[in-house]
Amino acid sequence: MLKTLTTVALFAAASVAHAAAKPCDELKSEIAAKLDEKGVKNYELAAVENDKVGDAKVIGSCDGGTKKLTYVRK
Repeated sequence: MLKTLTTVALFAAASVAHAAAKPCDELKSEIAAKLDEKGVKNYELAAVENDKVGDAKVIGSCDGGTKKLTYVRK
């Protein structure tokens, strides 16, 4: 699990500045493809309003910073 969280954190850190301008669906697809490639399973990525993040781990922002992309391990 630590490896998974590290991988997610690295992806988020590497793409935060560029990702804010991307559409959420595009960013979500790119990150999901990278996680799948690394063998990560049983996770959920969701684009949510900034004030509705809850307990999920924020891994990026999208749609010009109006939404956050969250990661939850199932």
